Amino acid sequence: MFEDLFKVVKKRFNDSDDEYKPMFKCPRCQGTSPLTRYEELHRVCPLCNYHGRLSAQERIAITVDKESFCELDGGMTSGNPIDFPDYEEKHKSARDKTGISEAVVTGTATIKGSPCVVGIMDSRYMMGSMGSVVGEKISRAFEYAAEHKLPVVMFTASGGARMQEGIVSLMQMAKTSGAVKLHSDQGGLYITVMTDPTTGGVTASFASLGDIIIAEPKVLIGFAGRRVIENTIRQRLPEDFQLAEFMFEKGFVDMIVERRKMRSVLSHLLKLHGYDKKEV
Repeated sequence: MFEDLFKVVKKRFNDSDDEYKPMFKCPRCQGTSPLTRYEELHRVCPLCNYHGRLSAQERIAITVDKESFCELDGGMTSGNPIDFPDYEEKHKSARDKTGISEAVVTGTATIKGSPCVVGIMDSRYMMGSMGSVVGEKISRAFEYAAEHKLPVVMFTASGGARMQEGIVSLMQMAKTSGAVKLHSDQGGLYITVMTDPTTGGVTASFASLGDIIIAEPKVLIGFAGRRVIENTIRQRLPEDFQLAEFMFEKGFVDMIVERRKMRSVLSHLLKLHGYDKKEV
């Protein structure tokens, strides 16, 4: 009898332990689910399909062929062009936290054998803001792709221009756009993949210039913030305003692709445009 009672108590104790497991609260639907499930799905909400943020390293791991990624300009780091207070300390903290030298990682890789230049913005590094080095690395990636006749796949995630670099940051919009034009004039394919969030000067420059613009589900895409727009036009915006699905409906985005399908879709698009499989 006592043995049966012990089993019941043990089961109740273990069941109640589930209540204290780490949980994930979705910023889109506000629902909660086990953090382990969210991580198993590569940071996709199991309730509403919102696609959360990935680090550059995580994105590379699930997108390109194993051991095919070769980084470009990996040692490039920012200066302090307008002597912004504590800017160097912010960089050191971001580098220590993320393990990368700037808010974008660029390099060559293959996706199911098809060669390409890949760029991945990382929102953990100063919210993926675009400063002089981010703009330079992206511009060099397009120039390298144009020279070697390679397509570009760019994963964008940014809060926009980097305030700590002032006008120098804003100039990167023109520079990156010019590099995209150079690549386009050479007949190169450019695929943009907008992830959460893609906003500000990045949206207003190279992120919107892709030949094909893909977005992950439920992600934020826009230029100015919702509150700023509402205060300017003095109107209430739709609830889904600036979400990927709203942008797709309005024609700003060409297709919405789930994370689990992204690698296959990119591979298919590269092959359709003549970038045939090459074993590495």
